[in-house]
Amino acid sequence: MTFKYNDIYINATATIVGPYEAKSPFNKLFDFNYDDLYFGLPTWEQAESKIINEVVDLLLKKYNITNADLLLSSDLLNQLAASNYAAVNTNFSYIGVYAACASSALQLALAACLVESGFINNAICVTSSHNNGAEKQFRYPTEYGGPKPKSATFTATGSAAAFVSNKKSHIKIDSATIGKVIDSNLNDAFNMGGVMAKAAGDTIYNHLKETSRDIDYYDLVLTGDLGIYGKKILTDYMKSEYNINLKNYNDSGTMLYNKDICAGASGPVCLPLITYSYVFNEMNKKNLKRVLLVATGSLHSTTMVNQKLTIPSIAHAISLEAIR
Repeated sequence: MTFKYNDIYINATATIVGPYEAKSPFNKLFDFNYDDLYFGLPTWEQAESKIINEVVDLLLKKYNITNADLLLSSDLLNQLAASNYAAVNTNFSYIGVYAACASSALQLALAACLVESGFINNAICVTSSHNNGAEKQFRYPTEYGGPKPKSATFTATGSAAAFVSNKKSHIKIDSATIGKVIDSNLNDAFNMGGVMAKAAGDTIYNHLKETSRDIDYYDLVLTGDLGIYGKKILTDYMKSEYNINLKNYNDSGTMLYNKDICAGASGPVCLPLITYSYVFNEMNKKNLKRVLLVATGSLHSTTMVNQKLTIPSIAHAISLEAIR
C-alpha cells in the first residue's frame, strides 16, 4: 500500500547520541552526544526517556518552533515505556507508535497522512533506542557477559526527531509504502539482518511497482539496520527474486560506527540518525536528489522466541525528494 503526498515536508530535525555513536564518521553532524550510557540518571530506561524529552526540546529551540499539534514517539521498551514517560513532560497530543526498528518510517507516514488530510497542521516524530535497555529486555543484561555470534547487531543509543508539516522546505516527503508482515522462517534473535532482509525486499519491490518507478529513480536506497550480513542477503534476494540490482544501496546499520561493532548498528534510532545527519546533509548540498528510506523491524518478543516460534518482520518505506 503506497500513499502519494502533494505538499508534505520535513522542516526540521534534531539528534542526540550516546558514547559509541559519538565516534561515528558522522559525529560532527549530530547535535549533541553523551559520554556515558546513564545520562545522569540511575537506570538505562530513565536515561532513554530523558533523551526523548531533550531531543524534542532541542528541535523546538533549534528552529524556534513554538508548538506542535501532535507528538508521535517510538522506542523498543515494553509498552513504549520510554516514550510514555517522556510524553508526561510535554504538552502535546500524543500517539505511541510501535513497529520495532521500522517505527521511524511508520511515524513519518502517519504524520504525512494526517497533515495531508487536513486533520492536523504539523507533527513531531521522535524515535529512540538504548543499547543496554534493549539488550536487557530482548536478550540478557550486558553484565552477564555472554558472547554473541558474528551475526548479532549492536543496538544504537540515541534519539532523533523530525518536524513534519505542509510548510515548504528543502526536504519533501514524496510518498510512503506500508509493508506487509513477512516470516522468513528464522527464529534466531541474534540474526536480525537475516530475519528482516526479505521484508525489506518485499517493500522495495512493492514500492517500485505501485509507483511505476525503476530502482535507478533513486540516488540512494537506504535500509534501516540489516547490518553487514542482512545487507548482503537483501542484495542477493533482490537480484534472484526480482532481478533488481541494488546499485545505489547502503544500510544505515553498516554506516553508523567508525569500525566494526558486532555486525553493525540496529535499533529504531539507527536509520533516522543517519538520515537526519549524512543523508539530509547530502540532499542539502544537492549531491542526492531522491532517497528511498526503508526502515526494517523485527516484530518478535522474548516470550515467543522462547517458545521456539519463528520471528515475523516488517519494513516501511519513505520516499524523499530534495527541493531545489
